Amino acid sequence: MTATNLSGGGGGRTHDAHQDAGPGAGLGTGGGGLDDRVPFLARLEKEDRQALLALGRELRFAPRMVLLHQHEPSSHVLFLLHGWTKVTASAANGYEALLALRGPGDIVGESAALTGRPRSATVTALEPVRAVAVEHERFTGFLGRSPAVSFALLGLTSDRTRAADRRRLQFASMSVRERFAALLLDLARMHGRRTEDGIEVAVPLSKQELAGSVGASREMVQRLLKELRTRQAVSTGRRTLLITRPDVLRRIARAERPDD
Repeated sequence: MTATNLSGGGGGRTHDAHQDAGPGAGLGTGGGGLDDRVPFLARLEKEDRQALLALGRELRFAPRMVLLHQHEPSSHVLFLLHGWTKVTASAANGYEALLALRGPGDIVGESAALTGRPRSATVTALEPVRAVAVEHERFTGFLGRSPAVSFALLGLTSDRTRAADRRRLQFASMSVRERFAALLLDLARMHGRRTEDGIEVAVPLSKQELAGSVGASREMVQRLLKELRTRQAVSTGRRTLLITRPDVLRRIARAERPDD
């Protein structure tokens, strides 16, 4: 079994709206966004990628279906071939934080497989997803025989850690309003699809999921979206988001006054 077009296909990691978000399109860009890095399978040589995927079995998941559950014991890792997922973690009080988006070429569940600890997050399909499941004993055995793949995984882990550090800095240094504008610019840059009316964000996220990404309440996100609609910066529908004025979002992310 092989995975094709993993660096840009199967839902598209980068669309032609990349340039529309502009340079510095949000303070979380350039590696600090939700998924701004090269996916794991795209880091591997073709022979290593084919050999790794041949160890597993292909699974299919419908939209909103859970691929991995937080706190469950680890039995396998998943390699995403098609479709996008969200990675979330729930606090004791029930608040759910959106930690990342994972898509074609990504690996999920590797941390629990390597440490033997319960899963630290839940992974849910946002659209139809195809993935290859590899039992963790087979996965760790393959890593032991393949130094190049082990180093690729180490590089991915380092990149994710650095992105998480940047995100913590963003939370500490920016207001919710600024973080939300930066998030929308990241989504436009990584998941934007150019239309006649603007940049359509191709990943279907709810207001609650957007709120969980910036550490805000759903009500706060509703107020921010209302403000952005009033300024004709965005247009929204049920799980749809169209960005019409990325320049407005850039000004907000840079902490300029709303009426500048």
